[in-house]
Amino acid sequence: MSELNLYSRNFFDLDGKVIIVTGGNTGLGQAYAVAFAESGADLFITTYDQTGWDETRELIEAKGRKVHFFQVDLTAEGAAQEVVSECLRIYGKIDVLVNNAGTIRRAPLLEYKDEDWRAVMNINLDAVYYLSHAVAKVMAEQQQGKIINVASMLAFQGGKFVPPYTASKHGVAGITKAFANELADLNIQVNAIAPGYIKTANTAPIRADEVRNQEILNRIPAGHWAEPYELMGAIVFLASKASDYVNGHILAVDGGWLVR
Repeated sequence: MSELNLYSRNFFDLDGKVIIVTGGNTGLGQAYAVAFAESGADLFITTYDQTGWDETRELIEAKGRKVHFFQVDLTAEGAAQEVVSECLRIYGKIDVLVNNAGTIRRAPLLEYKDEDWRAVMNINLDAVYYLSHAVAKVMAEQQQGKIINVASMLAFQGGKFVPPYTASKHGVAGITKAFANELADLNIQVNAIAPGYIKTANTAPIRADEVRNQEILNRIPAGHWAEPYELMGAIVFLASKASDYVNGHILAVDGGWLVR
């Protein structure tokens, strides 16, 4: 029998998988969570507050899947282990972790405040490391798992007015590659998705700036800001069996921004 016959469209199914999505209650995180539910997974969603719980729950349960919300400050000491312990208590396993939670604070470099640097780095980079490290130990025992980090166009570029965001997203790319190297032989794949310019609450101030908005649109070959749903297929791919031989990769979903 040809090895090509081993391929199945079921490679993209997530039936019975348990997926942690940090910050999965709104924006892109919500889109990721709904995409996973549509593909058959149950969700464990961490949130800083209870914003969006009802809407997200309704969207996921409409797909016939389970969702559990866990309110936690991911920057707090011991938070990573709390997340892992609670997910294992509820579901008994962790198949996929999506490190989506993050923040951005904008200001000119010469006016940037130390407390803003630390706040961004704490959630965008430190929390990613600690939660990935804790989850990797569970996945190592299971001998399977996938960790998906959320990078950015600023994992490749410098940007302006967002020094810690840029530094953190470069760091996320580095963590992705470092974890991928060490966990591959345990059947754990570690990759990142790098969204381009997406219509979310975080980008609302930029879209409201007519000059800056037009500058961005002029560079995007696709000619428009992405809607959150336009990243749903890519995130399912990275969480599914279809990406088992993809490791340490930063997948840009950017409408062609990086190649312009």
